[in-house]
Amino acid sequence: MLQFLGITMRTTRLSIRRISAVSLAMLATAGLAGCNINPVRDVATAVGAGPQMAPSPDFVARSRPANLDYMPIGTPVPERPTPARTAEEIKAAEAELDALRAQNEAAGAAAAELGKTPPPEPIKLPANTSQQTRQKTNSKRTP
Repeated sequence: MLQFLGITMRTTRLSIRRISAVSLAMLATAGLAGCNINPVRDVATAVGAGPQMAPSPDFVARSRPANLDYMPIGTPVPERPTPARTAEEIKAAEAELDALRAQNEAAGAAAAELGKTPPPEPIKLPANTSQQTRQKTNSKRTP
């Protein structure tokens, strides 16, 4: 007998059979929790009240094969749709990129040269000595 908060509870010894049955039920529950089984959703979908499956967009349907039962392994890779560039084409592209880089460097140097101009001098206001300087109202100084 176990007494807890004034309540007497009967305790029994757990047998190996009961422990194994409880642990098997817990493992089965944990295993089924990972499944995508939702009977309420399935019934609602079957009746027409649940979520509807949206059709795949056209570009997705065109890019995937109709039958995806297995992953094809060992199939040859299809040919490139565009042929590889020749050495002369590569050299021409590099020369074009070098010309663009030189043009950008020249534009950057010109912009840096324009940025080197000194800032303008501040405007000097003439001193107005004909008027008496105004005294602050909360100041205790007397003129």
